[in-house]
Amino acid sequence: MKKIVFVGAGSMAQAIIHGWMKEATVAPEDIYVMNKSDHEKLTSLNEKYGVQLVDDDRENIKTADLIILAMKPKDVVAGMKSVAPYLSSNAVVLSVLAGVPMDTIENGLGKRPIARCMPNTSATIGMSASALACNDLVKNVDKLELIRLLKTIGTVIEVEEEELHVVTALSGSGPAYIYYYVEAFEKAAVASGLTSQVARDLLVQTLAGSAEMLKQSSDTPASLRKQVTSPGGTTEAGIEALQESGFADILARCLKESETRSRELGKRYL
Repeated sequence: MKKIVFVGAGSMAQAIIHGWMKEATVAPEDIYVMNKSDHEKLTSLNEKYGVQLVDDDRENIKTADLIILAMKPKDVVAGMKSVAPYLSSNAVVLSVLAGVPMDTIENGLGKRPIARCMPNTSATIGMSASALACNDLVKNVDKLELIRLLKTIGTVIEVEEEELHVVTALSGSGPAYIYYYVEAFEKAAVASGLTSQVARDLLVQTLAGSAEMLKQSSDTPASLRKQVTSPGGTTEAGIEALQESGFADILARCLKESETRSRELGKRYL
């Protein structure tokens, strides 16, 4: 897939482009970007990364190997309408839009190879957790190329399209939940006497170390937790406070509400 066109230049498109440029995955001259109205953003991307801008006559789109739908979900119908007349029948379409089903994309761009991916903004630093679902028209060679491209911005897991609703809630929105956790814990630590910077430095390293332990250890999260929790100790007191506050139920509700919203969005675009 030599020529790639991004339809939309929002935060996800920018994160992917930044990741690809950082890892030298795709040459900037092979990446084209278009956006509905924010020409200042397009100019910024061109100046920062050297990527190309789609011409007003859409000639660039006609020879694209991969089209990446990266506009806001509410703009998907108008966005597809603006590029549909110019697409080659061989072009593969990859959507990074939350909730928008393949059926909607097929209605807008015709029956063709279509894949959906739910990355997250950690793509910017090559640490995205991405899930990929493909329709039956995506050739294996193209699927492998998509996986290769996505692996340069993090990990990739293949799933069924139906599973993307939960993936969106878990890892697509996940960074925001982690940042919210740090925000709340930092505020509590400051209230207990630490400076904001000291609290954040300790929290960030604690998260990084815990994540690496989860990656390297064959133990379950529950087992790792118990290894830190001495009977009658400080950790146990904190865990008990979390349990009394319904921490597990709160996380379950968080995931379910986000998944439900993803399903609602999907129905909106059918």
